[in-house]
Amino acid sequence: MKTLSQILAEKKRATCSVVPNDTVRHALEMMAKEDVGALLVMEDGRLFGIFSERDYTRKGILHGKSSLETKVHEIMTARVTCITQDKTVGEAMAIMDDKRIRHLPVLDAKSQVIGVVSVRDLIRETISEQAFIIKQLESYVQG
Repeated sequence: MKTLSQILAEKKRATCSVVPNDTVRHALEMMAKEDVGALLVMEDGRLFGIFSERDYTRKGILHGKSSLETKVHEIMTARVTCITQDKTVGEAMAIMDDKRIRHLPVLDAKSQVIGVVSVRDLIRETISEQAFIIKQLESYVQG
């Protein structure tokens, strides 16, 4: 099973982020442009939080907050669950399932953010791995 470091190396997109004082509207526009469901909230090179579609719907829209006036830090998730790059896809999936999250920042050995994996990334890898195993088994059976 691949490590998260390997998964990130295969991703062709850079990690997208905003700063805490950006407006929610700006963050939503960036998410739409980049076709992502969450953005890291970074300040001075450190992880400040994560802002997701779920944050917007549950803490923004449902509370009547304007995306033009509300700042990202007002509705982001501040307590971010992270994982280290040496962990496997299976370990990441277990954490995401347990915490009921869809995006997981990945840290290097110095606890610096090096990327984000999504549930979609992990499912894609799991399907690919299973297809490989099936092909190997079929080849073995056909002998």
